[in-house]
Amino acid sequence: MNVVLLSAQAHRLEVNTSKRGAAIPSTMYGIFFEDINFAADGGLYAELVKNRSFEFPDHLMGWKPFGSYELRDDGPFSNNPHYLRLLFSGRNDKYTGVENEGFFGMGYQKGGEYKFSVWARNPNDDGEVSLIVQLCNPATMGERQQIAEANIIISDKEWRKYEVELLSPATVAKGSLRIVLAPDSKAIDIEHVSLFPKEVYRNDENGLRKDLAEALEQLRPGIFRFPGGCVVEGNTLETRYQWKNSVGPVENRPLNENRWNYTFDHRMFPDYFQSYGLGFFEYFRLAEQIGAEPLPIISVGLSCEFANGAQRCDKHVEVEHLQPYIDDVLDLIEFANGDPSTNRWAKIRAEMGHPAPFNLKYIGIGNEQWGDIYPENLKPFVEQVRKRYPSIRLVGSSGPYPDGKDFDHLWPSMRKIGVDLVDEHFYRNEDWFLKSGNRYDNYSRKGTKVFAGEYACHGTGKKWNHFNAALMEAAFMTGLERNSDVVLMSTYAPLFAHVEGWQWRPDAIWFDNLTSFKTCSYYVQQLYSLNKGSYQLPLTMEGKPVAGNVGQDGLFASAVFDKESNSVIIKVVNTGKEAQRLMLNLKGMKGTHSAELITFHADAPDGENTIEQPLKYAPKSEKMEVSAPEQECIIPANTFQIYKIRE
Repeated sequence: MNVVLLSAQAHRLEVNTSKRGAAIPSTMYGIFFEDINFAADGGLYAELVKNRSFEFPDHLMGWKPFGSYELRDDGPFSNNPHYLRLLFSGRNDKYTGVENEGFFGMGYQKGGEYKFSVWARNPNDDGEVSLIVQLCNPATMGERQQIAEANIIISDKEWRKYEVELLSPATVAKGSLRIVLAPDSKAIDIEHVSLFPKEVYRNDENGLRKDLAEALEQLRPGIFRFPGGCVVEGNTLETRYQWKNSVGPVENRPLNENRWNYTFDHRMFPDYFQSYGLGFFEYFRLAEQIGAEPLPIISVGLSCEFANGAQRCDKHVEVEHLQPYIDDVLDLIEFANGDPSTNRWAKIRAEMGHPAPFNLKYIGIGNEQWGDIYPENLKPFVEQVRKRYPSIRLVGSSGPYPDGKDFDHLWPSMRKIGVDLVDEHFYRNEDWFLKSGNRYDNYSRKGTKVFAGEYACHGTGKKWNHFNAALMEAAFMTGLERNSDVVLMSTYAPLFAHVEGWQWRPDAIWFDNLTSFKTCSYYVQQLYSLNKGSYQLPLTMEGKPVAGNVGQDGLFASAVFDKESNSVIIKVVNTGKEAQRLMLNLKGMKGTHSAELITFHADAPDGENTIEQPLKYAPKSEKMEVSAPEQECIIPANTFQIYKIRE
């Protein structure tokens, strides 16, 4: 094999290192969060208790009550009125209490500290009563199920928040939380029962799961699109994501039905709801912490068209009735950027702990809508936002598909309405990605730009995160980079998936109750983001872009100059089944230069990382020297390589 390779003619990659092209936007590579696959509650949001306010339609879903109890609905929080009254069972050897199962169990780490809180009162006002709080391992063969325990004394007849910390002496993958009425107590009312790991991302109040949030930070994303996706639309307008319900005191944020709870017949989760604990304040805060521009997506007054069609009906809002939806957008801008002394929504932001503005620059209106109804609804949004906030950049949609009748109809409509970017989505197989390396080469350089807002390679017959799918994505992304004057931002999708709670795959990051792993697709995204560069550099093979074209033997390539490291960065993807000889012709460079070679390769293209083997496939780095102006290299089959050459 090597003899054949060395005698074969090399593919000559011409890189003009002295001709800097279009700037690479800071937003070029980012992340898209959608609450699918238990990504929020049970995932990124660190709360361990499911149905903590007893507001699921089945009010005790997730709870196992025992003894004597009453479910009541005159509680202290207007949006969450239900609570549980625990009553003496009548016998000292028969307990009353409830046990919460969490999300596929509760994960406890040995040595981990956990913050329990509850809103409670003594309804009888008869002195001190007490709750016993227990972290449990229901499946243990040990003497006791309880692994940690604490008592909370309650004497106030008015509602008050009580807190206690518990230390776990053992690691438990599928634990539970048990709350027991002490035998000497007659009654206690409990509401908004919560359990968080003490160690959360950035030690934030109402915080995020540390390993998952850190995985996002390590991507160094430039843009952060949230909260969806189809959850923005909802199955109905009533169940759309409403950002105003997701801010303010967490105990009074109302429950919402998740768009994905029982949408798919192959994997149903009727207990999948949105507590809004992870809300717009938390999203904005996370964007700021990871250094990404926030890109919230807001309803355009159209519910999911997959469920309700693209024709005017009672499932969609008529144009003349859109003002409350438009006000949601205008008020969001004030929530993010406004002065707390003059605006009520900005005041809420300040009261939540962020007096300074979040510096919002982008807003998306609508998700995967199509037909005439979408541009008809979108137009008044654009007009009013432009009039009041001309600096805000608006993102429209080209629908759910990357081509076809609706796509061809929406693009001209978006230009006519005057949005700044059009959100394109493409979940396609290997063949589509291999043929789409030139997709943006002939897009207009004027006017409306592209946001590649949702994409992933869905392998034919292999719809999971195998290496080959990631390689196809890496190949496609050379075309994004080469056209950074057209494509200003891009985000892989979806972002998260619980190994027991997924409905959609592939996904970038998988997790269980205790651990997580990064997929091959995650590493591809990270390699592009960490090696984004500052400016395009022309890279051609025989005068043509290297985009899997005829005669290029499955090669894709792009090049940038990074002013921070003073480096030329060349990305090459070999999607073929044979190694290829390359001749890097570095026009404008002379002499010997130190370089870093990053290689991401798999001998088994169908291989994947797993919870058990999280680092089976990961990029590897080595030092090398590059001779300019010409350097011969060999790129193995099924490989993504990055040459980072210091000038």
